[in-house]
Amino acid sequence: MVLLKLAKIAVTILLLASSIYYISIKYGRTDDMNGIVDHNAAFSSLSSSKSVNIPFQNEDHQFKGLYSFIGMKSSEIRAKLGDPNRIDPSSYDYEWWVYNTNPHNYIQVGIENDRVVTVFGTGNDVLVEPFEIGQPIVDLHSKGLLKPKISLNVNKNPYRFELTDDEMMARPLIAMGNVFVQLYVDTFTNKISSIRFLDGKTLIKLRPYELAYRGELLSAKEVSRTEWKEIEDGNKAQILDLTNVIRIRHGLHSLKEDEKLAKVAYLHSKDMRMNDYFDHNSPTKGGLAERLASGDINFQLAGENIAAKYVDGIAAVEGWLNSEGHRETLLNEEYNYLGVGVYEKYYTQNFIQKWE
Repeated sequence: MVLLKLAKIAVTILLLASSIYYISIKYGRTDDMNGIVDHNAAFSSLSSSKSVNIPFQNEDHQFKGLYSFIGMKSSEIRAKLGDPNRIDPSSYDYEWWVYNTNPHNYIQVGIENDRVVTVFGTGNDVLVEPFEIGQPIVDLHSKGLLKPKISLNVNKNPYRFELTDDEMMARPLIAMGNVFVQLYVDTFTNKISSIRFLDGKTLIKLRPYELAYRGELLSAKEVSRTEWKEIEDGNKAQILDLTNVIRIRHGLHSLKEDEKLAKVAYLHSKDMRMNDYFDHNSPTKGGLAERLASGDINFQLAGENIAAKYVDGIAAVEGWLNSEGHRETLLNEEYNYLGVGVYEKYYTQNFIQKWE
């Protein structure tokens, strides 16, 4: 029996080594987010004494589709879309109403205090005027719509988001009156992959970019450990949904969920969070091959994606799509099962190929 287990592990390691090379994701703001808050506090102190002037965009727009959902009541959303297939809590005070029946028209509606404060959509059939999924990002550059600094005023306090060059390429932000549009761009095709619409308060709570402000820094409420468990389950389900939406878009079959595999992924996310590291190799549990063997997972081929400190599962999936090694894993046609594990803001995808 011992020899059999050793042989299994040896084959596992050989398969991993010969098939795919894995890199740890460092895309986006995977560093300590507290550093950003500290920087913002310093700016706040400085700007209050120097009276920094932050301009605002006040244009008013009227468009159909997801843009028009911002500010609607939940009853109006039910009238338009029907009952959601699932309701997932978030760590930002709203809950996601998830409409995932059609991978070509995938929608998540964020509702807080009976009002829509954010909407996410992807798929070729989703209506996201004045944009389109699959639209070349060069169209927006040529029209001068993409700017590195976006200003807004919430509760009489001025805020300004400042985007890096990489953020301008991969996830630019556009102000359209009181609605803010975050575009997720597939940087391998330079086309819009998905879109998130937000009101100003929600954008500030997410803080997806470097933020300068004067006055009070608006934040989401503290989340208890019990609440985190439900949020993690929601992010887990959304990552599975979006992974399959992206695979179908690229002409690939969808992946089946595997709960045993998901447990292995969850334990790795938790291990990274609790032991303060970010790597495919755990100091105590070993690499992917060892962790899959410990979870009694049978497979012919395996791969793993990890991410940390993205605002949510949506952002993590779009980040993986824009990282070459993670993209190859995400779009590998040989995999047929996926296990997703989320612990707070640490995310793990475990992919396997196994015979039915």
